[in-house]
Amino acid sequence: MTVSYSDLAEAPPPAWGGDDEWLECVRVCDETHDVRSFVLRPLQARSFRYRPGQFITLRLDIAGEQLNRCYTLCSSPTRPDTLMITVKRVPGGKVSNWLHDHVKPGTRLSATGPAGSFCFPAGPVKVPARGQLYLSGGSGITPLMSMSRAWADLGLDADVQFMHAARTPQDIVFADELKLLARSLPRWRATMVCEGRGDTPGYSGLLGRLSLPLLRAQVPDLLEREVWCCGPAPFMAAVRGMLAEAGFDMSRYHEESFNFETPAADAPAAAQTQPTSTEAKRFAITLKTRGERFECGADETLLKAAQRAGIRWPFSCSSGVCGTCRTRKLAGEVEMKQGGGLRPREVAQGWMLPCCSKPLSDVELDR
Repeated sequence: MTVSYSDLAEAPPPAWGGDDEWLECVRVCDETHDVRSFVLRPLQARSFRYRPGQFITLRLDIAGEQLNRCYTLCSSPTRPDTLMITVKRVPGGKVSNWLHDHVKPGTRLSATGPAGSFCFPAGPVKVPARGQLYLSGGSGITPLMSMSRAWADLGLDADVQFMHAARTPQDIVFADELKLLARSLPRWRATMVCEGRGDTPGYSGLLGRLSLPLLRAQVPDLLEREVWCCGPAPFMAAVRGMLAEAGFDMSRYHEESFNFETPAADAPAAAQTQPTSTEAKRFAITLKTRGERFECGADETLLKAAQRAGIRWPFSCSSGVCGTCRTRKLAGEVEMKQGGGLRPREVAQGWMLPCCSKPLSDVELDR
């Protein structure tokens, strides 16, 4: 697709839809030795509308296997013509390695979204009344980068302390751009914490791991800020422990609810270890298209019951956020506590998310 100057002067194109649509890769950027960014654009002119910190779900066919993965958008919605996702190559990871090895300009990917609640509230983006503290580890920097890029593009003077933890200086994603943001935003400050110097013996930044004494030293008004945290699960658990020890008001704490890079195939075994009550009422769940039927207790989700019955079901987050497992309910009632994976109009049309839905009666699904 070519773009002329006259195109840029025309009215903005219609919004990109939330249903399955194909995106084309237009650029690939190496961020570090094992992290790569992919810039995506719709096949037809569309405008991306989302909130900083949200994600899309890729639906891929890899070696004949249908796989779904969620990736945070590190781009800013102030630049609505393209999206950018940044992917770390995970040893043994089917999707991350496939993306690194096969996606190039011209590659087409099926995607849904955007979705997710780890983001600014709906409405015009404005400078928050309270100072912000961004804490990220590894590739968890992506949603916070989206937020920071939005601050810069909108010219808003947000009070942000950004602390990023990495193994070595070579592992800092967006290292150069973080320096540029610090120059362009008066009250936006970035601090890097590296476990070791790696191949940069002259590195003079902070060394070690993120700790409460370090946090207090770098952010003296820690207890007065609003905290946004994203990174590997152990990193976020450590941050929660530090904040609890410091007496932080956790109502002002936000974290990403699941790890976008963890292969979903690892989750069923964990789900099967969850005990179900033998006294709870059980309901029949029918998959009309597949002609299959299984039982689900009133105290378990439809997804867990399906996995226990040996039924393969695509999913990613298991928390009602990504929308990967969605299916249409034909009959029956469920209690669904989703986290933004479905739009209100989709719920009204009968769509539901088995990962966060418990049966209230026998249920028939269009699957």
